[in-house]
Amino acid sequence: MKKIFFTIILLLVPFFFCAISVSAQTEMAGEPIKEETLEARVEKVLEEKQIKPMGSEKSQLYQKLELLVTKGSLKDTEIFIESGNIPFSNLPKYKTGDRVIISYSKDLEGNDTFYITDYVRRSSLLWLFIIFAALTTIIGKLRGITSLLGMALSFAIIFIFILPKILSGSDPILTAIIGSIFIIPVTFFLSHGFSKKTLVAIMGTLIALIITGILAGVFVEVSKLSGFASEEAGFLQAAKGELINIKGLLLAGIIIGVLGVLDDITISQSAIVFQLKETNPKIKFEELYKRAMNVGQDHISSMVNTLILVYTGAALPLLLLFIDNPHPFSEVINYEIVADEVVRTLVGSIGLVLAVPITTLLASMVVNKKI
Repeated sequence: MKKIFFTIILLLVPFFFCAISVSAQTEMAGEPIKEETLEARVEKVLEEKQIKPMGSEKSQLYQKLELLVTKGSLKDTEIFIESGNIPFSNLPKYKTGDRVIISYSKDLEGNDTFYITDYVRRSSLLWLFIIFAALTTIIGKLRGITSLLGMALSFAIIFIFILPKILSGSDPILTAIIGSIFIIPVTFFLSHGFSKKTLVAIMGTLIALIITGILAGVFVEVSKLSGFASEEAGFLQAAKGELINIKGLLLAGIIIGVLGVLDDITISQSAIVFQLKETNPKIKFEELYKRAMNVGQDHISSMVNTLILVYTGAALPLLLLFIDNPHPFSEVINYEIVADEVVRTLVGSIGLVLAVPITTLLASMVVNKKI
């Protein structure tokens, strides 16, 4: 295990240097900040009433707030902000103790301008992560701890290598594949231990990932998807120009998205084969493969249903927009914003389905010493 951890550290060193270099270049190329983001706490609600802002026919909540800045250049300064004096949809109601994010700037006459942009929600996210990490550690014990470490290293590779490389203009698909080649062994060995079972799962995952990447490339091209279905892609193109290949970014997202689910499929099928062989050492190759695939078929049916529900849940606001749409289904399904999700879901599902027979075959050959 010491050798494995040492090897992982050595592999990650170049990523950290890459991140430092990218960060330094960004800082040198940046422009002076014209607007500052502050954090503050609502100390008092000085006034609260319903008003009709100018230019609006509907009344909305108006609040005059006293806040104490807790982070930024104006730390420990008391400021006053009016909320609801301009037309705004879904205006939140602030109360004493709320922690908020403030946008601070100066107008042309040099006067300070403040307005609330969002809530500070780090503490709730931290508590949620603590609960997750605690349950994973208590129930998973050592394997749970190593899986958390694997998750951290996956995030490190994504944020230190994959994202900066794509942002600097590198090919998104190639970058995602290279990053996946590092992520797969690191997370698999840490989560499941160093064994033949894990090696088989890694091989099955790599093969399924390659097939998924090829299918994604073919159907993104055939479906004429541009990658601009989301607003984020448009903002990115406006900010970076032609530096980033948006279509390639779509493909990279499909590859990385399916990677995490492949872990579950391949390690499960590999473990089933090894357990069957251990239970009955005399079982023949054909029988072993058939019994493992019987379990794999159940795994496929449940996984496909899970994927559909996961993608549906993520795209629920989008689906609601089309539920009362006067246009026919054949027209709605043709919109790129919908076709994008269909290709992403189906290509990922095909990769997961193929991972079952591929991994089962490899594991059956390994335990019967055919390879």
